[in-house]
Formats: sequence, structure tokens, C-alpha cells
Amino acid sequence: MTKNESTKPTNFIHQIIEEDLKNGVNEGKVVTRFPPEPNGYLHIGHAKSICLNFGTAQKYGGECNLRFDDTNPEKESQEYIDSIVADVRWLGFNWSGDIRYSSDYFDTLYQWAVHLIREGKAYVDSLSAHEMREYRGTLTEAGKDSPYRSRSVDENLDLFEKMREGAFEEGECVLRAKIDMSAPNINLRDPVIYRIRKAHHHQSGDKWCIYPSYDFTHGQSDALEGVTHSICTLEFEDHRPLYDWFVENLPVPVKPRQYEFARLNLNYTVTSKRKLKLLVDEAKVNGWNDPRMPTISGLRRRGYTPASIRNFCEMIGVTRSNGVVDMGMLESAVRDDLDVNAPRAMCVLEPIKLTITNMPEGEEEWFELPAHPKDESMGLRKVPFTRNLLIEREDFAEVPPRKWKRLSPGEAVRLRGAYVIRCEEVIKDENGEVVELKASFDPDTKGANPTDYKPKGVIHWVSAENSIPCEVRAYDRLFTEPNPDGDKERDFHDFINPESLVVYPQARAEIGLKTAAVESRFQFERQGYFCVDPDSSESLMVFNRTVGLRDSWAKMQNK
Repeated sequence: MTKNESTKPTNFIHQIIEEDLKNGVNEGKVVTRFPPEPNGYLHIGHAKSICLNFGTAQKYGGECNLRFDDTNPEKESQEYIDSIVADVRWLGFNWSGDIRYSSDYFDTLYQWAVHLIREGKAYVDSLSAHEMREYRGTLTEAGKDSPYRSRSVDENLDLFEKMREGAFEEGECVLRAKIDMSAPNINLRDPVIYRIRKAHHHQSGDKWCIYPSYDFTHGQSDALEGVTHSICTLEFEDHRPLYDWFVENLPVPVKPRQYEFARLNLNYTVTSKRKLKLLVDEAKVNGWNDPRMPTISGLRRRGYTPASIRNFCEMIGVTRSNGVVDMGMLESAVRDDLDVNAPRAMCVLEPIKLTITNMPEGEEEWFELPAHPKDESMGLRKVPFTRNLLIEREDFAEVPPRKWKRLSPGEAVRLRGAYVIRCEEVIKDENGEVVELKASFDPDTKGANPTDYKPKGVIHWVSAENSIPCEVRAYDRLFTEPNPDGDKERDFHDFINPESLVVYPQARAEIGLKTAAVESRFQFERQGYFCVDPDSSESLMVFNRTVGLRDSWAKMQNK
């Protein structure tokens, strides 16, 4: 990573770092880390932490480690590890050195646990989980000492070794730090630092049947890696005294400091890994990377760009004040990015046949349209004009409402980038449904406006013969309520949006999109922004709607 020219503080964490650098703290080094637990896919909240940790190291010419805090093998998997690595890379960040795992330090952590026992600061407790909860006390009442708290150092060393050897079953005993059962901060009331888990670990295999707690592992891993600024979210603020206690009472090589910032809370979604996993397991969505999910992989599949997510994280800033960010800000960030960078194309979602009666059968006229109206460097795209065209069903009204700006009987509209046409005949089936429109084009309106009449508006179109079949998946917000977790009487499942996915299986797109690569992004004129889904094949392209051209949710809220 290279140091940026400007190191002007942009948030309170950067102000702390500036002060540390000025005073020579940590020998002028800045080392951060991004330490996810591999028990699920990363979501938009993690993106804020990724941008902060990696971005801070980059800004100050430092290093940022990618470390998996993998202390709970029953809930972790290689799938989650692979997805997290891919997400960090996709967002545009590189870590210092190799990928790290807390499990790399299990031998050292074990020895440090033994050190605490020898110092009389840890003991093996044989209370049941229920009894431990009773002894722990409450927020208003002090806890009380376990009857096993007074075990001798030798007895604790012997029992802890037997725990390691597998002599006890899960739940029979744990190793606890001996701190203060009457501490006002409940995290300091003799927290568990090792528990028995007879589970295969994705990194260490079957070497261990005891695993360190997250609280015991996290700070010590920071210390072993030389982390100078351990940045985490506010829910860990009450854990900081415990973080510091371990750092002060163990022979760590360095003493990192923990700093907390407000996590990202986004409306119209949930970001609890447990609840996201429920949505996946219950098939409410089609996997962790479903484009309706707030996961980074879901946003990527939906068509969000790395730049749009980074810009969004910069827009919301880094503070210590909890709040809720409007989903419209995230949508605006990607809309702004795609408006500049996405080439244009035409796609008809619900086609209705339009026959151009004065265009001979078999003839084609190719129009050259700009790939982007404001960026000539993107070049031109070619679109065939033929006798048989397709237009959007909703762009025709047999009995048009007042101020109708699209096609209707006897009226004229311009086909985007081509001629002005006039509807002359409406053909219906036996059920009275319109199945075909017949119109003629005005040959004098190629690149020019008519002088003796005014078209009603402009609509998009494609050639019926020379276009590609595609499936368009119109994604919307997964929940109908801004705070799906906020209702005490109803579950978040009750607010799942039944229209969060609408599929258009008979859509047709202009021929130039036939070879578009997966994740290619386009603005479908008059429709919104879309990207190519991995489900695409040679016979059928699949496009996902990223976001509409305007914030339709904001308009509905203001009604």
C-alpha cells in the first residue's frame, strides 16, 4: 500500500491516528486488521468496516491484515472463508502478507491460558451452563463466586490438561479468567476463555477439542500481529475493559488499543447473520448471493459496483453515534456510478408486436446509436430496424388517459433513435386482448422532427427477428417496512416483500447484448440499470435489475 498525498483526518479515528503519529506512538506505524468470523457471508455493514480498516492503512502508508477469527468450528466453513476473500478483493483491497487465522495462534493461546492459571488468574469451573448463568448475577445485582473458583493452581493445570486431552464431555467444565464477580461490567465477571468442543476444525483439523473464546482470542491475535489500532463497532465497547485486561495480564509482544465506531444500520433490511442465514435456510431467498440480500455477494450479483459501495461508505462517514441510513442513499450511490459508466441499450420486458406496414418484408435498416449520450469514448452501437418490431405493452393504450405521452390509435410517437411512427390498426384475439399493432413510419423523420405534427413522446423498441430472448429479473427491496426488526409483536418474516422479485420471462433485448459478459452493466433506456446474471447461457441471457432510474420508494412515501 502506498501512502496517499493527503492525510488530512476525515473522522475521529483518523484524528486519533494523526495524534499518535505526531507523538511517535507505535514508532510511527499504523497496522489495522479486518477480522471476520467465517460463519456467514459478509454484508453491507462489513463493507463499512472493510473500507475503514483497509482505507485507513492505505491512507497512512500502513498495513492491514485479513484475519479470520475462527474460534467456533461448528458454525464455520471453507465456503464462508472463500466468499469473504472474494468480497474483499472485489471491493478493491489487498491485505498485508498471507491470510491469517486465529487458529494459527492456538498453540500460543493455550500456553497463555496456562500462564494465567499459573498466575492464579484462571481456573477450571465445573458449574453447568445454567448454574453459571445464575452465579453471574444481573446488571443490577453482583454475581457470586463459583465454588470451584478456589481450586489450586496444580489442580487447575491438571484439569485443563485433561480438557485438552478429551477426558471431559462438552459442557462438563470450562476455563474461566479469575477477575471480579462483583464488577459493574458484567463482561469482567470471570468470563469463559476455553470451552470443550469436540468438532472438526476447517484449519486445524482434529488437533484440538478445546477452543478459546472470541474475547480471549481477538485481542491476543491483534497483539501477535502487531496491530496498532484495533477498530471495531460500538457493541464491543463494553468488552474493551476485558480486551485490555488480557493485554495487561499476558506476555503479549505489543499492546494494541481498541477503538469503536457506530455500525451501519440500513433500513428496509436486516444485517444479523443469524437472520440472513434463516432466510437462506428457509428458502425465502435463493442463497446468500440472492440479489435481494444485503450481502456483498448479493449486491455484486445485483449489479452494484465496488466504487458505488466504497462511495456509499464514504458518504455515511465514521462516527460514534448510532443511527439508521436510508436505503435510498445506497441506491443513489450506485445510480450515480452507473449513470456515468453504464452503456445504454434497449430491452422490452413485456413485448407486444408492432408491424411497420410500409417496411418491406426481409429488409433491415441499421441505426447507429450512441453507447452513452454523454460519453463519446464509449462509441456507437448498431440497432436493426425491421418490419416486425416489439414495443413495451404498457407503452400502448387503446383509450389513452389524459396527457398520455406514448402510443395510441391514430397517434404518433418516435421510436428511440429511429423514425416517428403512427398507429393505424389494433388487432385483438378472441378474448379481446391486443396482440398486434400496425403502424407506418415517416421516412422524413430520420434524424429530424416532423414539421406539420408533433409526436406524443418517445418509446423504446427492438427488432422482433434480430434481438435476443432474455429473462429479466426485476428485484426490489426485500422488506416492505423500514424497520422489519422493530415490531415487538410481529416477526421480521412478516414484512417480506411479496414483490421483491418479478420475473419477465419473455423479454427481448437489442442484438448487441448477445455477447455481454457476466456482471456487465447497462442502462436499459426508460427502465433502469441492469446487469448480466451468472445464470445466463448462449440460448437465454438473464438480466438483473440493479436499481430504477429514480427512487420510486421515496415517491411512494411522499404520497
